[in-house]
Amino acid sequence: MEKRAEYVIRLGAGDRYRHLHVRVRERIVFFRVQLETRVGGVWLPVVRYDTAHGFAHRDLLDQKGRAEKTPLFNQDLNDALTFAEKDLKTNWRYYKQRFLEES
Repeated sequence: MEKRAEYVIRLGAGDRYRHLHVRVRERIVFFRVQLETRVGGVWLPVVRYDTAHGFAHRDLLDQKGRAEKTPLFNQDLNDALTFAEKDLKTNWRYYKQRFLEES
């Protein structure tokens, strides 16, 4: 049976962590987690980890929506999701600064 979990956590006044994962039994089969920041009243994705395109990867985004894709070499999606969660929650200030400065 497939179980879906989805939630949002506020990280700062204009920043949030958005989380979605799907699991079957104890195995993650899909995930998407991303840092979003509010710019001009609009929520924009800053960095996203997901399993779209058939593999786990990170997309570093700019304000124009362009993405720099980096594959995660860990093929276990449970471990990849854990890594992604920790990275975003630990480094969100760095990612936000990079996003705002590169525009």
